[in-house]
Amino acid sequence: MIQTISDLFAAVQGWLFETIVQPLVFFIGMGEFIEEAFTGTEWVLVGLCELVILFIILRPLEAMIPVHRFTDPRARWNDFIYTVLQRLGVIPILAFLLLDPALSYVLEALHLEGWGTWNLDQVWPGVTDLALVSFFLYLVVLDLCEYWYHWAQHNVRWMWALHSLHHSQENMNLWSDDRNHVLDDLVHDMFLGLVAILIGVEPSQYILLVSLSRMLQSLQHANVRIHFGRIGEYLLVSPRFHRTHHAIGIGHESRGRNSLGGHNFAVLFPVWDVLFRTAHFSQGFAMTGVRDQLPPPAGKGRDYGRGFWMQQWLGLKRLVEFTRRKPR
Repeated sequence: MIQTISDLFAAVQGWLFETIVQPLVFFIGMGEFIEEAFTGTEWVLVGLCELVILFIILRPLEAMIPVHRFTDPRARWNDFIYTVLQRLGVIPILAFLLLDPALSYVLEALHLEGWGTWNLDQVWPGVTDLALVSFFLYLVVLDLCEYWYHWAQHNVRWMWALHSLHHSQENMNLWSDDRNHVLDDLVHDMFLGLVAILIGVEPSQYILLVSLSRMLQSLQHANVRIHFGRIGEYLLVSPRFHRTHHAIGIGHESRGRNSLGGHNFAVLFPVWDVLFRTAHFSQGFAMTGVRDQLPPPAGKGRDYGRGFWMQQWLGLKRLVEFTRRKPR
């Protein structure tokens, strides 16, 4: 069954590449990127599969066991636009075009200095060279890096200026994981791609790692009343655990004060929050948003925008504001 699906996927990828992508690449004069274009075709197909699976599984769950009713009918549709841009490769392609020249220069310099390639799955010969073991090892290491990157998004002012758009969604839904500022996505994808290359992740394996992570993160953001039980909550980030991260006054504030910080930064494995003492295991499903978007006197009534372009523009304004203004 798995082999049949794999063969079908490869056939569709080959047809799409030869019929549309390859002629287009040569037409625009970028033939030197033909191999990257083939990989990009795989990213697009994987993203399409993700969209279909998410809609078939999570959309009915949101209707059956929702946490809340939507107060903004456009909320889900606007987040869906972000998901299409991310899952169909628009943002990753931009990240690649920015990262590839710089990365090629760095790798060439390392080779000249005598540094060869290094693979993390070689640390325990005979064990980590097993496909499933190496896959899980890479997943754990990348997730640890994701934890610290996410922590930085909540503790470095210019990063929070961009990341706060993600937290401003008061109507969280299955597409909300991709509701990010474009600059935020670009920096994140470049960071994660660089880490993957430095630890020796193969391109085909990296696609599977990213796809698995994205699917689980879509579940975490879904408007579903789901948790994984007393033990499961410590093993995998659940919708309830991550919803606490988005909670006003808990998820993005430090020790109850309106300052940078927060809880539950783990992307997949809550063990990082437990180890670094940022875990908060709530029993409820909190309302989400950012405190400063609340009307006075509870907040400042900050506008984060409703449509894609306004949200992007206001994110840039926050970036300038947060960079110039000293924290109080």
